[in-house]
Amino acid sequence: MSAATQPPAATAPAPSARPRSARRSLAAALLLGAAGSALALLASGRVWSRGTAALAQGDLPRQVTGSDVTGVPAALAVVGLAALVAVFAVRRVGRYAVAALLALSGAGTALAAAAGYGDTSALREQAATAVGLSGTDVHHVTHSVWPWVSVAGGVLLLIAGLLALFSGRHWPAMSGRYERTPGGARTPRRAAAPVDPDRPEELWKSLDRGEDPTR
Repeated sequence: MSAATQPPAATAPAPSARPRSARRSLAAALLLGAAGSALALLASGRVWSRGTAALAQGDLPRQVTGSDVTGVPAALAVVGLAALVAVFAVRRVGRYAVAALLALSGAGTALAAAAGYGDTSALREQAATAVGLSGTDVHHVTHSVWPWVSVAGGVLLLIAGLLALFSGRHWPAMSGRYERTPGGARTPRRAAAPVDPDRPEELWKSLDRGEDPTR
């Protein structure tokens, strides 16, 4: 086959394509994970529902926050944030496990917040405490958008976890300078400088360091 009729060679991908893609996915996961945790934690302290308890003297307004309704979204948001940081401290199988924990934390945050929307049990408990009668009902109940903000935070955490699962193997890890060798001993940072036998002060310094100056 002549050179003019040979098929064109396949173009190899640029060497820097994978590092760029890894940096983009890393930045996206960090941004989404931090934003998701912040949204879920912020929403847990906001008012989720309001209502009024009926009294003989009139209506008593009551309101509950997200943490009053359920503490699960805030707790899982903290777990997700810790998992996001821990992704960079582990490698290989450990990184997959932590990334899965991050994704599950996000899914749990979203599901718990969605279940908390419309839940009036905490509102009724507050009304019963204020009135002093168990089983006190509440009327004119309204719900805010904050449960859905918490759901959005959970979804962002879930996406960050999925990014870590599928792209985390290309992300950098913490420095292994302090990792132990397979035998259990720490790897020395550098070889000790030879001791000059004609300088007694160096002999004493090497002894203080636990070294053998005669080697």
